[in-house]
Amino acid sequence: MRRTRLIRLLLILSASGAASSAMAADWLQFGYDQAHSGFNTAERGYLVGNTSSAQWSVTIHAFGSATALSTNSTPVYLSNVVTASGTKDLLFLVTQNGTIVAFSASDGSVVWSNHPTASGGSPTTGSAAIDPNRQFVYAYALDGNLHKYQVDNGHEVQKDNTPVGKLDGWPEIATKKPDVEKGAAGIAIATPPGGVTYLYHAMNGYGGDGGDYQGHVTIVNLSTDNQTVFNAMCSNIFAHFSSNGTPRVDDCNLGTTTGSGPGGRDGQMSGIWGRPGVIYDAPTNRIYFATGNGLFDANTAGDYEWGDSVLSLHPDGTGSGMGMPYDSYTPSNFAGLYNGDTDLGSTAPAILPSTHVSYPHLAIQSGKDGCVRLINLDNMSGAGGPGHAGGELNAGACSSPPTGQAIGGTVFPQPAVWVNPADGTTWAFVANNSAKLNGYKLDVSGSVPALVWQWTNTSGGTSPAIANGVLFAGANGIVRGFNPTTGAQVWSASIGSLNWQTPIVVSGHLYIADSNSKLWSFAFDGIFKHGYE
Repeated sequence: MRRTRLIRLLLILSASGAASSAMAADWLQFGYDQAHSGFNTAERGYLVGNTSSAQWSVTIHAFGSATALSTNSTPVYLSNVVTASGTKDLLFLVTQNGTIVAFSASDGSVVWSNHPTASGGSPTTGSAAIDPNRQFVYAYALDGNLHKYQVDNGHEVQKDNTPVGKLDGWPEIATKKPDVEKGAAGIAIATPPGGVTYLYHAMNGYGGDGGDYQGHVTIVNLSTDNQTVFNAMCSNIFAHFSSNGTPRVDDCNLGTTTGSGPGGRDGQMSGIWGRPGVIYDAPTNRIYFATGNGLFDANTAGDYEWGDSVLSLHPDGTGSGMGMPYDSYTPSNFAGLYNGDTDLGSTAPAILPSTHVSYPHLAIQSGKDGCVRLINLDNMSGAGGPGHAGGELNAGACSSPPTGQAIGGTVFPQPAVWVNPADGTTWAFVANNSAKLNGYKLDVSGSVPALVWQWTNTSGGTSPAIANGVLFAGANGIVRGFNPTTGAQVWSASIGSLNWQTPIVVSGHLYIADSNSKLWSFAFDGIFKHGYE
């Protein structure tokens, strides 16, 4: 008996050490990792039962103020930050007026906040991102700039001419048109082979598609603070456009043309609307993003408009030269998508790990038309190189989908991707806020891979997250947990109403903000509670 107890104690201590290291994970950017999969692979060892009551909820406000601040964003998380008041796990949340607030993850108290001077911009919904060096957190503000803050105290890094001649580029310009271009996407960060870390920020427009806006990506080399710009309209111009500037010089608005989309506008729109903005895929060593709205004419020599397309670039923001991306995918019905305002790029691409010998690099792209397209990242259009239309692997599935295959409405949330540890299969979970949450499994048994519908749950959801074998999504004032292989609900809790806010699950907790200026924390059961009591 004594030996049995000793063995049990050793097992507990061993498991405790493993759990402690697993629980030290961070959630550094929207969607957890560089691919924004939403899958926290480090999370282990808890159950979700009996946790419907919040550990805490707090009103979102700036440090030293009681005024509630609204947010339409998702927090990011950094553990073991040494602050003036002790070592803390911190949550960083961007509010709609551009304030960044650091909360203690243990009780929701405000540790610091910073609100850059803002002018000209409308509310932002983008998430912050934490530097892999764990020293800085980055956020977009309404002045059209990207800002860099110290994680421990919120002090902003400013331009500084040092004796050695280095000019720090912070804050970094993200747009010269903050009145018509919106920082709605989260900031993304990736470190490709070679050790250089890049920051990516995507821009789109405001509701109603008003004004002379163009979607573009700003790429910042965090070693040199130099930046590159890729414009989805007039991609042969490598700079931020000026408001109502000179066409094809410092702007791209060429006025009206005949029969080219809503209002006949050429060189406007084509925002990058996906919640994470830019995706980095390590196996292909490329970045990917999708555009919505805007003219597509890049299949014609001398034209550089990339509306309703998925684009691929090198990690440093360069393409194949002369303003062309490295590769591209554009649906063959691009004109209908543009004219019907059923954008392809209402989400970002979602990378699917694949074991298919002929198709090892895959992604899905969902849009406002409710379709889920399967794309071969090694030859995105099937025609070799950028500027072609068509070529998705599941051609025809959008026009006449199998039973249950269609998502059931406009897709704005970013899909989550999961590899089932039980059998190694790849899954994708696609939601459309309030109507449906669908589970798909990648079938690699045939000559061409296929995305096969498995289940639908009518609760819907914002962008899902998955950790420890549980799929989480929030919709209609409730955050829920699901069995990812069946869609059966295993957990739920009531919060405030939701729009773009999505959950993160890290260190045994679920954190989510709502539209009522509240930040919530739910603590899941401990690793030993049900096994040893």
